Amino acid sequence: MTRSALLILAVLVGSCAQFTVAVNIDVGKNELSKEKTESFMDILCSPVVALLSPSVHTLRPVDISALYVLGTPLSHRDEAYRVVRKVNELLSMFNPEVITQHVDQTTVQSRSLLEEAEELSLSLSNQVTHWKLVLLFAPADSLCNCSPNVAADVKSVVQEVEAALQLLQKTLHLTLVHVVVWSSNHQQDKCQCMRNESIDQRLRKATLLKTLQDSLSQVLENPKWNSERADFTAVLLSEPVILEPISDSENTWSDLNQVTVQLWKNMLQPSTGEAEVMDTSVISSLCPTEEQLFLRTNKYSPTKREGIVYRNASTPADPVTGTEIPCTDRSPSPTTPTSVHELRPGDVKVVAAVGDSLTAGNGVGAKNDNLLLVINEYRGLSWSIGGDENITTVTTLPNILRVFNPNLTGFSEGIGKEDSPKAFLNQAVAGAKSGDMVQQVRVLVDKMKNDSRIDFHNDWKVITMFISGNDLCDVCTDSIVFSPRNVVDRIRQALDILHSEVPRAIVNLIEVLNILPLRDLHYDTTLGCPTWFVNLVCPCVLKPKPGSSELQKVNDLNKAYQHAMRELIDSGRYDTHNNFTVVLQPFLREVVLPKLEDGRPDRSYFSPDCFHLSQKAHTLMAQALWNNMLEPVGNKTFTQDFSVAIDLKCPSKTNPFFRTAVNSNYTFPGPPPTPAPATNWGSDFSCVNTAPSNSVPTSAHRLRPADIKVVAAVGDSLTAGFGAKATNLLQLRTEYRGVSWSIGGDKTLETVTTLPNILKKFNPEIKGVSKGRGTRQTGFNMAVSGAKISGIPGQVRRLIDTMKNDSTVDFENDWKLVTLFIGGNDLCQYCNDRASLSPQNYRQHLMTSLDMLYKEVPRAVVNVVEILEVEGLRRVKKDSLGCNVLQKLVCPCFLLPAEDSPELAEVKRINRDLQLETEKLVYGSRYDGREDFTVVVQPFFRNTITPLNVDGIPDTTYFSLDCFHFSERGQADMAAALWNNMLEPVDKKQTYNNFTNTRDNIKCPTEEHPYIFTKVNSLATLPLTPGCTESVPVWLAAVLAVAGLLIGWFVTWLLFSCRAKRSKRRMTAVEMKGTVF
Repeated sequence: MTRSALLILAVLVGSCAQFTVAVNIDVGKNELSKEKTESFMDILCSPVVALLSPSVHTLRPVDISALYVLGTPLSHRDEAYRVVRKVNELLSMFNPEVITQHVDQTTVQSRSLLEEAEELSLSLSNQVTHWKLVLLFAPADSLCNCSPNVAADVKSVVQEVEAALQLLQKTLHLTLVHVVVWSSNHQQDKCQCMRNESIDQRLRKATLLKTLQDSLSQVLENPKWNSERADFTAVLLSEPVILEPISDSENTWSDLNQVTVQLWKNMLQPSTGEAEVMDTSVISSLCPTEEQLFLRTNKYSPTKREGIVYRNASTPADPVTGTEIPCTDRSPSPTTPTSVHELRPGDVKVVAAVGDSLTAGNGVGAKNDNLLLVINEYRGLSWSIGGDENITTVTTLPNILRVFNPNLTGFSEGIGKEDSPKAFLNQAVAGAKSGDMVQQVRVLVDKMKNDSRIDFHNDWKVITMFISGNDLCDVCTDSIVFSPRNVVDRIRQALDILHSEVPRAIVNLIEVLNILPLRDLHYDTTLGCPTWFVNLVCPCVLKPKPGSSELQKVNDLNKAYQHAMRELIDSGRYDTHNNFTVVLQPFLREVVLPKLEDGRPDRSYFSPDCFHLSQKAHTLMAQALWNNMLEPVGNKTFTQDFSVAIDLKCPSKTNPFFRTAVNSNYTFPGPPPTPAPATNWGSDFSCVNTAPSNSVPTSAHRLRPADIKVVAAVGDSLTAGFGAKATNLLQLRTEYRGVSWSIGGDKTLETVTTLPNILKKFNPEIKGVSKGRGTRQTGFNMAVSGAKISGIPGQVRRLIDTMKNDSTVDFENDWKLVTLFIGGNDLCQYCNDRASLSPQNYRQHLMTSLDMLYKEVPRAVVNVVEILEVEGLRRVKKDSLGCNVLQKLVCPCFLLPAEDSPELAEVKRINRDLQLETEKLVYGSRYDGREDFTVVVQPFFRNTITPLNVDGIPDTTYFSLDCFHFSERGQADMAAALWNNMLEPVDKKQTYNNFTNTRDNIKCPTEEHPYIFTKVNSLATLPLTPGCTESVPVWLAAVLAVAGLLIGWFVTWLLFSCRAKRSKRRMTAVEMKGTVF
């Protein structure tokens, strides 16, 4: 009877209470994941009864009793220890008794892999009763990927791994060995040749890892590791573990967590039909599922060959990559033209090209199952400069031109680097960026001047420049160096050299391609794309998460690059004489990826790395470039749809020339007009659902913006409006409270953007706003310049008393919106008083303040705005007394420490701790007991993005004269960001503010959700379990949740009690010196 009751209660907990329980777990997850501890993840997988597995090929995580590691990389030993410790944490969720012994890191000496294996074998040779997991690291950082001896070095590593495995197989029982290729991004420090700027470091690094991975794979696919015994096997994990550079201590945990997730995912048997090579940065669960029940071995988790995966993700290879030329008139001009605007295809004598790997031809001719061939430069197949074979078999621009002039020269042939003889005038360098164009152009000009096959002054030349893809791949590393203006300025310098030194030339400047569609190849894991490989080659484009601010920034910069190139050519600076011009060819401005019949991207258009292009794509690019050259300027095709065949155009009788601005009758627009300076920082309002509730709501979770009658604010100088409109240092101390982001009420939204002015659109009679400057019309703006968190309880006390005594406020019945923003001064002075300004004291004062509001203020919603990420202010510079002197006086603890100093690392950690303490306090259950009161964290400042101008330099117009406090423009952006946060669900709030300052960025309530979002009403965005009511009473949810928890504890206690009895008969933990964790 008791058992039946328990089962019935468990069913109730799992069904109708699912909504409440699931939501509570999700909300709690936000809190737990942000704990600043070394714990990897506070989750529990379902208990599994451990039974001794009869075979190594059916091992589950619960079967593992001990975890050992061999080959820990010396260069990053600490990070490796932490990753292994986190893996152990995951294993302990299944078996809490898994051995965890740590090495004294200070006494570890360098030893060979074989020596470590011998020591492990001696200590465990008599242990034959419990399963062991050995992680064997094959470090790649000891290899130099540009060394001429790299092949021999790789072979040496592989032989050492094989020798260690043979020893382990001979001496150990009940053992599973997972071999892992481990690498970091610090190789160039050890390799002199990697300091050569002409080396494509990332591509070489990725290729080296692939070489080592494949070499180890060949060894471990030998049947001897799988068939000889059932109690031992070794398997190579499908992806290398790549440790990214860690910039500061704050990111160490998240970076290592991601590495651990990747490693753990690869340690489990892959799901049915799942591709081996895929992105493991995001996984749905860390617990084994029915499809991923066992740890990986080769017998039941064989690695799919790349060729098989490729064929399943590609259309059949087209053996014909040639093109039929439909043009009948192929004759040159009767006499050599003297004007570039009268140049026929048959007049061209020389072709040349500069650029990056897409022009160098990396991977164009690579076989579809050989990723290593991507490092080969198939220059003879390159779309804009290749000259292999002829147009019937290889489609390139030179091969098309050779139909019109068989004596064409300058094209590249075969495979080789830019300095090989057959490269000729293809001077593109793999990995090149815009900054390399000047050097490439100088080499090109010298070659044309000194080659006997070229009449430099009389031969007409077509030069193609295609660059900036790698600038986009690096844009997140330095927004100033790779800003659109700086990138195009470097392109301009190269074009200026051609313009001044090269006669009789038409230059094709290819507009940088829209690179983001390439990400689609890495979303679908069934395509088998080596995402880890491309992450190394182009991190800034591939790594940002969908919908993130980082991805939006890359997209915006991509378009800005394109726009800046158009502006450069439209300036007309290259049309000063008749024997030279530059024409922008925009066919890659918009890229449409080819699709398979099932809608997936077609891999056959890409080389094996799913980044560089195959010969199939180079064929289409050559055809598209040719057509662009024959289309009039101002009416050129700017979309490249790889799935649509291209019909080759021909010169016409009326227009037999390559089209230029002059022969297209194109009028250069000239430089864009300078926009008129903004006269205000107002916003446009487009919301239509502005009505209040039909009756005054009784719940804070059913509150519409129009229901709010009173606004109030507490805080420091940013809320007081300190210096917001100051135009000189004398005005800096003035508090312009009327434009304060959270409480100001000057004018209207059209001219002043503040939270109250937005709310006025819903309720024009809103009360409590501050106006003007000084303290005469402060309303309920209780902020005090210079305040710290310790002063907030006093501000709250004054606020409550003031509202109670205000005759215009119905204190009991009016709905109030209170905004609390504090912490900047605590952080800026932290180094001067660590004890009183600690995160723990911060939490205590914040709790005291919120407790007062919770106990004394009816009908209130409290916005707690997280302290901003102050680090970005270190970049805000201006040559003025205010910036140079006052900024550091205002915030010495953050602005005075040197880069990479312990002091800076400490204050950055405290910055994050203050954010975490705020979130943990608010999203606990402390303020959930009243239906008419709620507290919501608004996190738009959590990851503060410093506003930049067009040059990629911090835009000081967002800041006051001290380069610390916000100007009216910055205050306006804060107001919009706060409002938008209020209309976003708790678990989906934007955690950054990128300071766009557009007039149309005010969000609106929707018909589906007309309320201000709170923790409770954010839960309604999750699906309800069918058959359950749409709402679960709070008391019932609590009872069911507690009951379920007690049941879980009881069942877990029973299981662990049984295991504890058996453990008395188990082996004692074996101590391993230097090899056991």
